[in-house]
Amino acid sequence: MITKLLIANRGEIACRVIKTARRMGIATVAVYSDADREALHVRMADEAVHIGPSPAKDSYLQIDRIIAACQQTGAQAVHPGYGFLSENPKFAEALEAAGIIFVGPPVGAIEAMGDKITSKKLAAAAGVSTVPGHMGLIDDAEHAVTISRSIGYPVMIKASAGGGGKGMRIAWNDAEAREGFERSKSEAASSFGDDRIFIEKFVTEPRHIEIQLIGDSHGNVLYLNERECSIQRRNQKVIEEAPSPFLDEATRRAMGEQSVALAKAVGYTSAGTVEFIVDKDRNFYFLEMNTRLQVEHPVTELITGLDLVELMLRAANGEKLPLTQEQVQRNGWAIESRLYAEDPYRNFLPSTGRLTRYRPPAESAIETLAVRNDTGVFEGGEISTFYDPMIAKLCTWAPTRLEAIDAMAVALDSFEVEGVGNNLPFLSTVMDQERFREGRLTTGYIAEEFPDGFHGAELSEQHRSDVIATAAIMMARREQRRTGAAAETHWHVQVGDAATSVALHQQGMETIVDLGWHSQAAHLHWLPGDKTAQLDWSDGRKVVLKVTPTTSGFRIRYRGADLKVLVLRPHVAALLKHMPVKLPPDMSRFLLCPMPGQVVRIDVAEGDIVEDGQTLAVVEAMKMENVLKAEKRARVSKVFAAPGAVLAVDAVILEFEAV
Repeated sequence: MITKLLIANRGEIACRVIKTARRMGIATVAVYSDADREALHVRMADEAVHIGPSPAKDSYLQIDRIIAACQQTGAQAVHPGYGFLSENPKFAEALEAAGIIFVGPPVGAIEAMGDKITSKKLAAAAGVSTVPGHMGLIDDAEHAVTISRSIGYPVMIKASAGGGGKGMRIAWNDAEAREGFERSKSEAASSFGDDRIFIEKFVTEPRHIEIQLIGDSHGNVLYLNERECSIQRRNQKVIEEAPSPFLDEATRRAMGEQSVALAKAVGYTSAGTVEFIVDKDRNFYFLEMNTRLQVEHPVTELITGLDLVELMLRAANGEKLPLTQEQVQRNGWAIESRLYAEDPYRNFLPSTGRLTRYRPPAESAIETLAVRNDTGVFEGGEISTFYDPMIAKLCTWAPTRLEAIDAMAVALDSFEVEGVGNNLPFLSTVMDQERFREGRLTTGYIAEEFPDGFHGAELSEQHRSDVIATAAIMMARREQRRTGAAAETHWHVQVGDAATSVALHQQGMETIVDLGWHSQAAHLHWLPGDKTAQLDWSDGRKVVLKVTPTTSGFRIRYRGADLKVLVLRPHVAALLKHMPVKLPPDMSRFLLCPMPGQVVRIDVAEGDIVEDGQTLAVVEAMKMENVLKAEKRARVSKVFAAPGAVLAVDAVILEFEAV
């Protein structure tokens, strides 16, 4: 049995592997870069080895240094996690040559399935349904246009060695095919050291559904049901669930059996995932195979009761799988929300900085509910520019899908993150959307539901009542604490332009809240200074809100809405109409950097006249190239940044003047 394991990764997946290894009595070794010297995975492991500077290419992608760390510590095996070297056949070969166990599939399977072009050819040969496309080499952008026309728009332009949404573009016309080819090729070279590109038909109204596999070295391969991963931004998954609300039993079985056939065709062992695009008629097409553990594996674990990391370790140790296909369970429903350091109000652009507050909801597991949080950060830790901006993966499980969604909504409400921009408001908003709750998903969900971008949630009447009642009780409690006098019973609560008169009446530990149209008893768990407030209504409904005191009320964040709530005595509220309104400054004549990143190029010069939609600059952040375009016709009056410059969010790149 493996007794010491090195994890060739960082962040939440390294912490996740360490937990299972510890439970199995296996000692663990972490590796870390300069940026990760104080990281959580380093603190959790039994030993830790420094492997180089902060950039991944100088540390986590250095095969020789990983092997040296194994030899230095006596680690007999390496778990690669996901990303970095996890699907690199040269890494698996080097480990084998050094006599170190690779906790993953054989080199041949990685080579066959890790390359998207080769894997599609093998999938077709194995009888797996595939998407029409061009799998050969593409000479240049014009060749890409010719191929795209022959397939028929829209097309997907993808990096052969890609993953995580990098090196991937959708093109709807010739111009987008040219630009998509250039951007995908550049990102692929930067992220994977392999700039090969292929093009395939983009399926409209698609759902992204994947089959989880596990195999051993004795020829056994099982499919562990499916996961729905349709809600994505920039082709990267944001919310996943298991099982899919769309599949029927026949389609599930067909997808599973085809996935197993493909795995057996390449002698696959360990955990792997076969990804499919599924159309509205449940026709499914092979997309790719990931020869590693997936980010979203926890939802599969929650509905099957299996530990995929443990199964990987036992398979690597030569053991047979402990169950048959007939014994694979599908119990209840699980949802995963990926919490990222990114700004949903700025098209989900990455954010960096220090986590000044990080308080996830408490993990639990009872008969009717489970809450799980896989994370690799801690309060006071840094979200750097060097790696993926994931903060945590929050998961909930319940007997039914709607119960799991409701549990996720409350868990997100309870999750406190400060110091960096994050997508908590967006995740919360989705949980309350009727379309999501009904399971009507496609990979275009975000673009379709938020065509003009995300600007926060519009609260339902019930949720507005929650905010108004909580704010009134908090202000009464705050004023009573401040003055020592009996609390005011009548309050003017204003949310946006809408005002509500609220009457409060204390009855023991409860407060009767009279909103005019509704009166109900509630109990508030909050004291001045608390960052969250829980309101328990007498009908059993529990409400959790994030609160920050302001001069005349509170900033309240709840169910995706970020609200400035005024709570005033009625005679003070009568004077509001006399207060001047301060207008924000006009920044429309500047091109601002939308995220922390490095300028790749500037495409204009001072004095140039630019047209609406013209490319102005390219900025790279988190290994993704972001094209910044003009919003209207103007003249460039000044250029403030140059290629290579590292900019903070809202740093000025260009200044314009009218023409």
